[in-house]
Amino acid sequence: MSETYKNADPIELELFKNIFISISEEMGAVLGRTALSPNIKERKDYSCALFNAAGETLAQGSHIPVHLGAMPLSVQAAIECVRMEDGDLVIVNDPYRGGTHLPDITCISPVFFDGTLNFFVANRAHHSDIGGMTPGSMPLATEIFQEGLIIPPLKLIERGRRNEELFRLILSNVRTPEERRGDLDAQMAANLKGIERVRDSVSRYGMARIEFYAAAIQDYTERFLRHTLRGIPDGEYTFEDFMDNDGINDRPVRIGVKINIKGDRAHIDFSPSDPQVTGGINANFAVTSSAVLYVFRSLVEEDIPFNTGLMRPLQITAPRGCVVNATFPSATAGGNVETSQRIVDVVLGALHKAVPGRIPAASSGTMNNITFGGVHPDSGMAFAYYETIGGGMGAGSRSEGLSGVHTHMTNSLNTPLEALEKYLPLRIRRYALRRNSGGGGAWRGGDGIIREYEFYVPTRVSVISERRQFSPYGLDGGMPGKTGRNTLISGGISRRLGSKFNLNVLPGDVLRIETPGGGGYGRKK
Repeated sequence: MSETYKNADPIELELFKNIFISISEEMGAVLGRTALSPNIKERKDYSCALFNAAGETLAQGSHIPVHLGAMPLSVQAAIECVRMEDGDLVIVNDPYRGGTHLPDITCISPVFFDGTLNFFVANRAHHSDIGGMTPGSMPLATEIFQEGLIIPPLKLIERGRRNEELFRLILSNVRTPEERRGDLDAQMAANLKGIERVRDSVSRYGMARIEFYAAAIQDYTERFLRHTLRGIPDGEYTFEDFMDNDGINDRPVRIGVKINIKGDRAHIDFSPSDPQVTGGINANFAVTSSAVLYVFRSLVEEDIPFNTGLMRPLQITAPRGCVVNATFPSATAGGNVETSQRIVDVVLGALHKAVPGRIPAASSGTMNNITFGGVHPDSGMAFAYYETIGGGMGAGSRSEGLSGVHTHMTNSLNTPLEALEKYLPLRIRRYALRRNSGGGGAWRGGDGIIREYEFYVPTRVSVISERRQFSPYGLDGGMPGKTGRNTLISGGISRRLGSKFNLNVLPGDVLRIETPGGGGYGRKK
C-alpha cells in the first residue's frame, strides 16, 4: 500500500476529496438538466466521474452503483484504442470494452495541461433506444448483435469538432434519433463542464497539489477498506442464490460465491456460478466488479469516496465463460440490470455469515425493467421508452426496510406519472405500494410497488425482471419477501406472464407489474 496519504494534511485531504466529488456531481447536474429523455432527465439514469491519466477513478458522483467499477474499464479501453488529443471526446458502449450493456453510452474526454494528458472526465447514460430487435433495446436476445448498435471506442469529437459522419451513423440506427441527439448533446455538455472545473481547480491550487491529493485520496480509500476487512474474522464464507431463468430457457441460473477473508484482503471467487447462458442475463466482468465493489464500499462506515483505491485489497475471480464473466458475443442486456442484483445478494449473503447483524436481508433483487415503443398516432413519429420500477428494501437488524424504492445496483428514481404520460401515448392506471409484500419478522421488509400501464396505441413491450420464482431471502429467522408478478389484462381477461417476455399489446390493454418485497430480519416474538 502506498504511503502518500500519510504525508497529506488532513484538512486539505478532506478539501480535495470534496473538490473531486463536486466536479462529478456538477457534471451530473448538467447532464440531468439538459437531457431530453425522461429516463435521463427524470429517472437520473446516469453517472459521472473523474479519472487520472491512467484511467483510474479519483471520484464519482452519487449516481448509479452498477456503473462504479465498469467506467474505469471503458476509460482504459479508450486509452488503448484511441490516440487522445486535446479537444477530443471518445464514445463507447461495447460491453466487451468496459461497457455494461448497449443502451449505456459512455462519453470520455481527456484533460490536457501544456500538452500533457493529466486527467479524464467521463459520463455514462442509459439511452432509451440504441436499435436492435425491440424498442428500448432490451430484448430477449441470444447474441449481442440483436440487442442494438455496438460502438467501439471512437472519436465523436476530434480536436473540438464533432465527427458528423459518426453522429449520423448512430442516429440512423435508433428509433428515436432526435431524443438520442438531445441526450448525446447533454453528455457532451457534461464533459465540457467537467473539463472546465478541473482546469479551474488546477489554476487555483496548482497541478502538483492536485496530483498529490489525487493519489492520496486513493490511498485514503484503500486504507479504510483494509481497516474494515481486518474487522471481519478470517475464513471462507459461501452462499448461492438463483435467477428465475435467462428468458430463453425456463430453468434457474445459479450465482454462487466463495469469499476468503485473510487479514486486510478479500478474495471473491465466483467459480460455483453456472456457465454463461443462451439468453441476455450474462454479465461481463466489469458488471461483476461493480457489484462486488459496491458491497465492500457499503461495509465501510466512514464517508469515503468511490475510487480505484477500493479495488486494491480485493481479488475477484470469475471463470471466463461463466454467467458473471461472459464472453463475446453473448447477449448482455439483462446482465447489467438483473444479474448484478443477484451478485449483490449472494455476496451479502456470504458476508452475513462473517459479520451477522451488519448485513441486511435481501432487497427486491430486481430492477423490473420495462421497455416499450411504437408510433405516435398524431405525428407518426416513433417513440421508445425505458424505465425501472422500485421494490421493497430488505430489513436490517435494527430497522425495517423502506418501501417502494430502488435498491443496491440501481440508484435511479421512479418516473413521475406526469412526465410519463406527457411523453407517451398511455396512462398509468394504478400506482401504489403493494401492501404486505415485505417479509415479516422482528423487523419487516419493505413493500414492493404495483404499477399498471394502459396503452392507447399498438405497442411492442419487453420486460426483463427477476424474483418471480425465487423470493428475496430473510435473515436470522425473518421471512422472505413476496415474489413479484407480471400480468396482462386484455379484453377483460387476465393472463399471468413470466419474468421475461416480449409481446405486442393493443389499445386498451393493461400491463400490471407487481414488484417483490424485501426480506424480513429476525424472528418475530
